[in-house]
Amino acid sequence: MTLEAQSAAIAAQFDYTDDQVNSAVNEFRRQMTEGLEKDGTSLSQIPTYVTGVPNGTEKGLYMAVDLGGTNFRVCSIQLNGDTTFNLTFTKVAIPRKLMVAKTAQELFAFLAKQIELFLQKHHEDHFEQHVRRRMTMSSPDGYKDEHVFRLGFTFSFPVQQVGINKGTLIRWTKGFDIPDAVGKDVCALLQDEIDKLHLPVKVAALVNDTVGTLMARSYSSPGKTGTVLGAIFGTGTNGAYVEKLSNLKKPLSGEYDKTTGEMVINTEWGSFDNQLSVLPNTAWDVALDKASPNPGIQMYEKRVSGMFLGEILRLVIIDLLKDPKVSFFKDENSSSNDWKSTTNIASDSSIYTQWGLDTAIMSVAAADNTPELSTLRGELEKQLGIYSAGLDDAQAFKAIANAIGRRSARLSAVAIAAIVLQTGKLADPANADEPIDIGVDGSLVEHYPYFRDMIYEALRAIDGIGEEGAKRIRIGIAKDGSGVGAALIALVAAGMEKRLTTADYLGELRSNAKSNNLTVVPEDDAAQD
Repeated sequence: MTLEAQSAAIAAQFDYTDDQVNSAVNEFRRQMTEGLEKDGTSLSQIPTYVTGVPNGTEKGLYMAVDLGGTNFRVCSIQLNGDTTFNLTFTKVAIPRKLMVAKTAQELFAFLAKQIELFLQKHHEDHFEQHVRRRMTMSSPDGYKDEHVFRLGFTFSFPVQQVGINKGTLIRWTKGFDIPDAVGKDVCALLQDEIDKLHLPVKVAALVNDTVGTLMARSYSSPGKTGTVLGAIFGTGTNGAYVEKLSNLKKPLSGEYDKTTGEMVINTEWGSFDNQLSVLPNTAWDVALDKASPNPGIQMYEKRVSGMFLGEILRLVIIDLLKDPKVSFFKDENSSSNDWKSTTNIASDSSIYTQWGLDTAIMSVAAADNTPELSTLRGELEKQLGIYSAGLDDAQAFKAIANAIGRRSARLSAVAIAAIVLQTGKLADPANADEPIDIGVDGSLVEHYPYFRDMIYEALRAIDGIGEEGAKRIRIGIAKDGSGVGAALIALVAAGMEKRLTTADYLGELRSNAKSNNLTVVPEDDAAQD
């Protein structure tokens, strides 16, 4: 079999048909419902306690911090109320010794110190002032904070969230190992250290990056209806969407605002269909999973996200190199190569090492439409030590890479379509002319050529969406979910905190008034200054 025929046969194994896409959408919706009803399902469907999304008119100055790995970022965000914002931030590396500290206090004291330094540098007026308070009827202690920053805490480690600003650490990842912190409320750990420094900062919200993406997009995206989904398609993949509270059947502890009738749900969709009932499963998918640190789980992520696509491609290439019947990256002599040379692979090429092929080269392959694929061939040499690859080699590489990338995009469309259909907004006549807004972030949607085009191609083939529905789905980039999005969640939390506190206080006043036959407290909203 010729190399062209062999590469076409391999590419065909990564085809994900329209019928398969539709089956996957139906299964995704089934697993969504299952996750809303009980724990321990493939789609975790984690309640976030965030019960509203912004509309772009929000104003105020908020803070956000992001502990996502080896760096810690501190931001302040001025929301201008017209879908725009101003952002100021600093970033500092976490000292290695604090990543494995004996106590949680050591790490969180360092984080609080960075917040203090940030306030000193960028908000000296807030830092120097004592918190000013004034009398108001709507606060239980008779006072109202005026100059306390509400802060959104993006904490990218597994937590069990039990409130909008409460969550206990399940385990550390990414090189951190502080056993003392496991099982403790990470927001409280940070707040304790902030309080020791007497900073005018309250940790108002615990933030997941997909929820932040949803919030950031909803603020900056114009439209009568808010953004329905925030999704990451990058090194990893996940999504958070707005769900009706009436569909959330499993027990929900902790306080939250019930008045909106909605809650943002973190799907954790990387684990969709771990049972492989509808997901594709080539020999190379099996090999990748078997050699991964977490075999048998995150099966959707392993077919979609940038972390894994390059490794799937590498495994295919290794099999082709081992096939004596196929001439791939090898020439009999210089006459076999259009560059009149011979192809050589360096003995220390990363192609022979697990994770040695970066998904970024797939973007190069997709973008290179030159007759000789000279850009791709240059990158094969630069990145993989494959010298003087022939045109037929580069064409085969491109064909297989494109097939893997296209499958990823079509699988991405499965999650998007399932959530769009779950919201019912396409069928809602009240918003027939409004776009269904989706916020996305990540290297695949930002840098992989035609990735969004391939998503739309699949959306048009999905029952209940079709050509007209796909036109209404607006997929747009939402940057800085861990900054702007976290600040917006802090804003939502501050509003929720005020409503809950006011309701509790006024309820107590009414109770006391009735017991004393007094009628001085109005039954309508008395939360006025």
